[in-house]
Amino acid sequence: MVQDRYALAFKLYPYQQSPDQTAETPARHPVVVVGGGPIGLAMALDLGRQGVPVVVLDDHEGIGMGSRAICFAKRTLEIAERYGCSGPMLEKGVIWNVGKVFQDDRQVFEFNLLPEEGHANPAFINLQQPYFEKFIFEQIQAEQAKGAPVEVRGKNRLDSIETHTDCTVLTVTTPDGPYTLEADWVIGCDGASSPLREMMGLEFDGRVFQDSFLIADIRMKSDEFPTERWFWFEPHFKSGASTLLHRQPDDVWRVDFQIGWDADRAEEMKEENIRKRLDAMFGDDVEYDMVWSSIYTFQCRRLEKFRHNRVIFAGDAAHQVSPFGARGANSGMQDVDNLGWKLGMVIKGQAPATLLDSYDDERIYGADENILNSTRSTDFITPKSEISHTFRNAVLKLAERHAFARPLVNSGRLSVPCVYDTSPLNGPDELPGGPAQSRVGSPCKDAPVKDGFLLQSLGDEFVLLSINAEMSDLPEVDGIPLRHVTISTDDDPSGALSERYLGTAASAVYLIRPDQHVAARWPSFDPTKVSAALLKICGKD
Repeated sequence: MVQDRYALAFKLYPYQQSPDQTAETPARHPVVVVGGGPIGLAMALDLGRQGVPVVVLDDHEGIGMGSRAICFAKRTLEIAERYGCSGPMLEKGVIWNVGKVFQDDRQVFEFNLLPEEGHANPAFINLQQPYFEKFIFEQIQAEQAKGAPVEVRGKNRLDSIETHTDCTVLTVTTPDGPYTLEADWVIGCDGASSPLREMMGLEFDGRVFQDSFLIADIRMKSDEFPTERWFWFEPHFKSGASTLLHRQPDDVWRVDFQIGWDADRAEEMKEENIRKRLDAMFGDDVEYDMVWSSIYTFQCRRLEKFRHNRVIFAGDAAHQVSPFGARGANSGMQDVDNLGWKLGMVIKGQAPATLLDSYDDERIYGADENILNSTRSTDFITPKSEISHTFRNAVLKLAERHAFARPLVNSGRLSVPCVYDTSPLNGPDELPGGPAQSRVGSPCKDAPVKDGFLLQSLGDEFVLLSINAEMSDLPEVDGIPLRHVTISTDDDPSGALSERYLGTAASAVYLIRPDQHVAARWPSFDPTKVSAALLKICGKD
């Protein structure tokens, strides 16, 4: 089995004994996050920045080996920018917007995921997951230095949980033995195999696809392949039924071979057999080093509910999708972005605990959307019958010459943020002529403004955004702060802001949630309507 020869691992939080381990009675914490992966760390960062005390329990002492997730979408980068850690991600990551699709040795077509100008962040970066986690953890350290109450405990493994009406009781094992602690809220971010989920007797419902895929990360220097996503159906080099190629930092390339359900995994994982596939693809004269390899199968499944009283699941612990389309870590980051502000408000007494039910409503809606798109991608990539295979190849042939067929080609619909069209938190959408892309429930679109970009000015609070509209002062509603951002079309030199937020309207007022989703919109400012919409969100109507 190929080992990770560049050891992309970081021992970030070595084990230290906590005072909780020797306390006479179990310590009580507002929030305990189980799992120190990218979603668990991001959850702790989100809450810590709000001043909410949080403890992370991780059975390791840092970040494991292997690049694993590599594609991080624009929405994830926008969330990371609000958290303060997108800079090093963009600096280290490989930025790309363009993808190409091939069949055999022919290019079928190419696509640009961000053809329009006026966005602070690119469509995607490729960045090995250990780097992504490291940059989040470094931001946690920066926030800790400013007083954020976040503690990450390495070599603290959750072994059992007891749920009660008002708290949970956790038994944790460490190198110094077990101890017990209590938590008002527990967030399960412990991955697809989630021991916490198993302890609670919860099961996934969904579909496991009968196919196998071999990942090989290799280090090579090559100018032959640009910084793009390349996908082959039935490649001419015969290394698999389909093949995917991505570039990563450090001259590392991700190659993904479809090898079939009946493949002998032990044989396929032998280095000499992986090299046979790579040599057929690149040629015998291309030099490379093996970095990491793995075999996986597709699974599109989720929990029936993500919230179980005071235990809430996020990321792969709550839902799983196929990796084609980069929906795993990216959807997990949207879970964090959705849950963080809601749980923060509940803990601070600004909203009742019933607000957390909307996390289930919105993120199950998002998970189902991801599962649907991932299932469609998988069915197109791996046809299950002769008829579907014939249809797939006919679509590819048509797409080579005719634009109408290209949207039907599905080599992995890439991650986009969810629009919460059916959210119970949605307020009125009363903007005549308002663009659909900024309708109520949608994530805010970026646009250049006079002093930078729009999303940078919105931050992570409740915001009242006025465009060409007069507003009177409304600093808070029932103790909930409401920040005002006022922009005129004079500050819109490119016209992108008007296109994305005004449409044919002359003016607009938007109520925007802390996760930068549109909560309501009107043609002008009405304090009564704004207050009613904000109180509805917070469960105080």
